[in-house]
Amino acid sequence: MTATIHQIPRRAEPSLQPLMALVADGMNSVNEVILGRMQSRIPLIPALAGHLIAGGGKRMRPMLTLASASLLGYGGSRHYKLAATVEFIHTATLLHDDVVDGSGMRRGKQAANIIYGNPATVLVGDFLFSRSFELMVEDGSLKVLKILSNASAVIAEGEVDQLVAQRQVETSEERYLAIINAKTAALFAAACRIAAVVAERSEADELALDSYGRNLGIAFQLADDAIDYDSDASEMGKDQGDDFREGKMTLPVILAYARGTAEERTFWQEAIAGDRNSDADLAHAVALIRKHEAVNATRERARHYAQRAIDAIAAFPASAAKAAMTEAAEFAVARRY
Repeated sequence: MTATIHQIPRRAEPSLQPLMALVADGMNSVNEVILGRMQSRIPLIPALAGHLIAGGGKRMRPMLTLASASLLGYGGSRHYKLAATVEFIHTATLLHDDVVDGSGMRRGKQAANIIYGNPATVLVGDFLFSRSFELMVEDGSLKVLKILSNASAVIAEGEVDQLVAQRQVETSEERYLAIINAKTAALFAAACRIAAVVAERSEADELALDSYGRNLGIAFQLADDAIDYDSDASEMGKDQGDDFREGKMTLPVILAYARGTAEERTFWQEAIAGDRNSDADLAHAVALIRKHEAVNATRERARHYAQRAIDAIAAFPASAAKAAMTEAAEFAVARRY
């Protein structure tokens, strides 16, 4: 199947507002499910989960489930619980990630592990994973269960692969793209694809939405990579340079290392190994990344994947949902936070 390539429109300030407006009513129903299912007789569980869930995240993944359902003209209500399921999976992975990374901030405030400690954070993440599987079972579709459970396994594989690649300065661009395809894009893809399942649409529609979500997820993560070396903590909602100090080989570093001189490569080898992580070293890293235009190159790659996302839904009829999903891809690349 071939599709016409549609160039991303160059607007001054793409926004998530059309997507948010499209799904606003539905997100109220999703939020009711989230709030109801994060409750427990153990007060620490809703307190810790609520710290992150109410922390101002974009909720892109559940919004994409609802938007995909709208794109297909689905008029039922099954997608509300499934969108909540997607958010629970995402939140659980964030809680676990913050423990693994030793993160100090998340969404502009102290990370849950700093406030509540690592053991409680891991266990509440497990609780949310369990809730997500309860919701999948309640939906009753083995196909939905297969898609979301597979995504959960792939995410875990991606996180482990990233952990193995941490402080490995020779990590290739190809391997890094495989990592983010697993740890980020897999859930974006599943969030969109399950809408086609509940709407009882064709395999072709499922695959089109899977492709949209997957490419959007890669674009979103690549934009995050760029942001970590192109903004301050107030814009990012986390400490600038977290990736640098954790020895993560994200794309701007991979490109700067590949394009660098022998002296610059020595710096990167020492920095990624953890031997150079001061504020001055971070400033030098940013200077090298800017010298080699690695942030711009990362954003260009993000733009490529965002365009692929738009192309994936090109065959669907024009609608408010299609326009909102198109602009969401545009926003993923252009955002600065």
